[in-house]
Amino acid sequence: MAGKVWLVGAGPGDLGLLTIKGREILEQAEVVVYDRLVGEGILRLIPRESEAIDVGKRAGSHTMAQQQINELLLEQALQGKRVVRLKGGDPFLFGRGGEELQLLARHGVPFEVVPGVTSAFAVPAYGGIPVTHRELASSVHVITGHKKEGERLQLDYEALVRLKGTLVFLMSVFAISDICQGLLAAGMESKMPVAVVQQGTGAAQKKINSDLGNLPDVIRKKKVQTPAVLIVGNVCALGNELQWYEKQPLFAKKILVTRPKERSGTLSGRLRSMGAEVLELPAIRIERLQENHGLEKELQRLSGYHYMAFTSPAGVDLFFDELKRRRQDIRALGSAQLAAIGPGTKKALEEKGLLCALMPDVYDGRHLGILLGETLKMGERILIPRAEQGTPELTEEIKKRTQAQITELPIYRIVYENPSPIIDVKGQIERGAIDLAIFTSASTVHGFAAALPGLAFDLVHAVCIGAQTQKAAEALGMRTVMAEKATLDHLVEACLKAAKEPAWQERAVDTEGGR
Repeated sequence: MAGKVWLVGAGPGDLGLLTIKGREILEQAEVVVYDRLVGEGILRLIPRESEAIDVGKRAGSHTMAQQQINELLLEQALQGKRVVRLKGGDPFLFGRGGEELQLLARHGVPFEVVPGVTSAFAVPAYGGIPVTHRELASSVHVITGHKKEGERLQLDYEALVRLKGTLVFLMSVFAISDICQGLLAAGMESKMPVAVVQQGTGAAQKKINSDLGNLPDVIRKKKVQTPAVLIVGNVCALGNELQWYEKQPLFAKKILVTRPKERSGTLSGRLRSMGAEVLELPAIRIERLQENHGLEKELQRLSGYHYMAFTSPAGVDLFFDELKRRRQDIRALGSAQLAAIGPGTKKALEEKGLLCALMPDVYDGRHLGILLGETLKMGERILIPRAEQGTPELTEEIKKRTQAQITELPIYRIVYENPSPIIDVKGQIERGAIDLAIFTSASTVHGFAAALPGLAFDLVHAVCIGAQTQKAAEALGMRTVMAEKATLDHLVEACLKAAKEPAWQERAVDTEGGR
């Protein structure tokens, strides 16, 4: 039985510009055939169990010839698989998507097309350039600047000049001199505003403003790299007035988030909203303990506890999932008072309809233990559902202060994640392409180190959520800053503070991961 192929446009790179339909289809794929112009945040959406095939098309270098790509899609579909052909930008705009589908059509293989946000419009927009404007340009024309080595572009420059609209050239870096000469020879004014936006919508975005006559010299001096979009027209004069992306507080910063996948969304979203390019590299995952006989025993006598203390949102979710699996609800807790290590855990309890009675001013295990030790009376019973590898400081501080009956209940373990081979995180850190790495626990530091053996950790600029996390990072030689409090708000503030440090010079640009 034949499978099916989805031709999905990934947009210009920014994860937020991937369409909802594109994301839904990608997350259900069995095979993903992708280009190098697909943004890393989008590549991270490829299911771990899927087969990801890099066909590596970029200017001047193709890992696989187009005909081979066409045949690969057919071969995979004929094996009955759900195949996603993931292409940067829009697959039908100079993406050769039609060629790939023709072979499928001839063999009766079903397919769908999911259009993408084209870089022809999105990249100028991220540079503050509207491609049309009622007073400046009533039309826009998209042209390929791709040419074979040693050949000149075969364009009707006179027709392009007569149009008097905005001209957008894609794949044009190696042909910019030819384009400028052709337009000038056809009568376009040498003072016509032009702009080149390199690596648009990502941390490496750079915009170069010039006029048509001087652009070739400017491009040589600036050493513009692919991918880049060339815009020619009076609308380019609005680029400085209307620029918005470059004004974002974390513009040009690429930040690595190491939280578990299920916990990274809110933090990543906050950083992206401030202009950062976020690369998620979950260093750990939370794994529920199987055949947990201790849990079975404690769930049967919950009403006998005076207090319950939770040390993570994951612990809250897993504990109440276990209750639900056994057809129990919050009434099983009886009159127990609830304690949380910090605001995130408190919020997780509130989402279950429960109020937190105790939370320390400093959000770590030691200070939670101090607070509980000063609160619990002799003989009172407390249950602590938490990780199998929980810090001993929590119970040690309780025991120093009271003779309460403490029951530690391991309900999950922390497992180090293996990094996806699709993205070369180690290489990017070594090239200076990643500005910050965020760590929300000592476990994420240890998992990160295990995932990247051989990395010179003194190259990592770490933002840490608390003292224990900072201690683990510094033990590896990382440069660190620590959030004032162990909350996401303060973690984001620490990123903003780090972004302003003088030590941050212009970093190396990763020209491999374009848009």
